[in-house]
Amino acid sequence: MTKTLDIATKAATRRMAAARGTAAARGTAAARRMAAVRGMAARGTAAARRMAAALLVVVLLTGCSAIDDDLSDCPPDASNYELNYELTLVTNMTTELQTQLNTIAETSIATKLTEHLKDIFSDYARDVDLSFYDTEGDLRRLNHEQQIMNANQRSYTLTLPMRQYLHLAVANLQGNGQVSLTGDDVSSTSVLRQKDSNVIASHATGLFTARLPMRVLEGVSQTFNVKLYMANCAAALVIDPRGHDYTSIKVLSTGFASQFNISDSTYVFPSQPFLVEAQPLENGDDPLLGFCSVHFPSPEPTRAEGDETLWQFKVYLTKTDGTVTETVLNIAEPLRAGQLKIVKGYLDDDGAVRTRDQRVGISVTLNWNDGGEHDFIL
Repeated sequence: MTKTLDIATKAATRRMAAARGTAAARGTAAARRMAAVRGMAARGTAAARRMAAALLVVVLLTGCSAIDDDLSDCPPDASNYELNYELTLVTNMTTELQTQLNTIAETSIATKLTEHLKDIFSDYARDVDLSFYDTEGDLRRLNHEQQIMNANQRSYTLTLPMRQYLHLAVANLQGNGQVSLTGDDVSSTSVLRQKDSNVIASHATGLFTARLPMRVLEGVSQTFNVKLYMANCAAALVIDPRGHDYTSIKVLSTGFASQFNISDSTYVFPSQPFLVEAQPLENGDDPLLGFCSVHFPSPEPTRAEGDETLWQFKVYLTKTDGTVTETVLNIAEPLRAGQLKIVKGYLDDDGAVRTRDQRVGISVTLNWNDGGEHDFIL
């Protein structure tokens, strides 16, 4: 009985040990599987880190641009850059009108000239052309936006890749008629260029431009203030007929730049000067005659004496007998961007325009139409 119990006890002990061994073995296998799972998780975490790094590189290297709320081409966490545009009109117009047309007899022509130039000397932008250029390599344009502004100032929110830019802006190109933006794929060749012609009409809009270096930083919201300044100007000629009869009067101005380089704010003057048609002002019952031209500025003086001709008015008066008198008014005072210059004169018996302004020289050609040049001017 005792033996039987001992044998049974030993057998039970062996079964329990085997069970423990099996359980331990199973536990070890489970532990190995758990470790394997943890290893896979660790490898997954490392892969996730590598993928996150790759995505970060894509965000930093992929170019995107958007204006206002259109972020369709940009990463969801891209930073916004606010640009505040403001037209700044620096002009002598009011002063020139008050000093040159200050008598009761000149009040009406002053009012008409002000009305004529209200859309030229105006700090109101209808349209803006915005370009952002690389500052290294080939200086090519990286982003281009065209917007309708219809205001003196406006803010736009853009999203741009981080880098150094040169920003060039132009306002009021649409409807100008005589000036276009050319070569603007590259910053160094971006210019406002007039039509290539011997005789052009006046500019129909006041042109404003801006040049701004911009450093866009990574992950930082920035604000850039962009001030646009006037690039063209105007000249006016007021004539008192003094009761003289005539058939017609045509006025042109000349001596001005033909293009404006936006990237360095310089003007280019042609080797062969062109003529700008001065528009006659509606005078009604006003005895004074007014003519006005809008264009780019004149050159600056090169001599200290100030006696060189910088720009001119050319007046062609057709008399009642059919002959034409040419008067050339030579102005030695520079006409700069944003300025208005008024020259006053009167007619003499020969149909020539005379002036009391000591800064204006005069040359007169009687029977000018006999010279053969009148076909393309008159």
